[in-house]
Amino acid sequence: MTAREEVLGRIRAANAAAGHPPPPEVPRDYHRSGEYWAGSPELLALFRDRLVDYKATVLDAPADGVGEAVRIALADVAGDVVVPPGLPDGWWPGDVAATRHTDDGLSPADLDAAAAVLTGCAAACAVTGTIALDGSPDQGRRAITLVPDVHVCVVRAEQVVQTVPELIAALEPTRPITFVSGPSATSDIELERVEGVHGPRTLIVVLAGAARW
Repeated sequence: MTAREEVLGRIRAANAAAGHPPPPEVPRDYHRSGEYWAGSPELLALFRDRLVDYKATVLDAPADGVGEAVRIALADVAGDVVVPPGLPDGWWPGDVAATRHTDDGLSPADLDAAAAVLTGCAAACAVTGTIALDGSPDQGRRAITLVPDVHVCVVRAEQVVQTVPELIAALEPTRPITFVSGPSATSDIELERVEGVHGPRTLIVVLAGAARW
């Protein structure tokens, strides 16, 4: 028996001896869904507004125009751009100065030297402007989205839901979930905003299916 198992065993025994009742049922009568369907124009407008308020850049693109939007997003990026192993076809533009580098277990030093990262997402919430990543093939492991200074994230319109409960319901709870609400920033010290503390300083969101060119 490990020390952890021994401590937990003692806690369980003490609770049983004290006759503690089972925990109360968690109420579920809160607002669990919104009035708009996923990907509706109203939600996309709200999502875009939240992202801009968080100082993220938003590029609207038609569903088949992701590559062109990514080209615009990477126009000022020179150097390596890390991409996940399952980057969808058509997302990488052919006429950019940046060099595509597929993550095959890149070291922390390699990631630190990269200029940017390009990924998809698992789902997004309009009310909070939050993007969820879960390590799927089009997103890759968590490290590649935390170390490079620029994160270009493709969000498909149909992935945008209205409320947090809808966002949680769209995710697989056993996967490694990362929630992103704008560029990395904190105002903990004297209320001065500092960006890039624990993630990319620049977040560029390509909202695919939100526009026609």
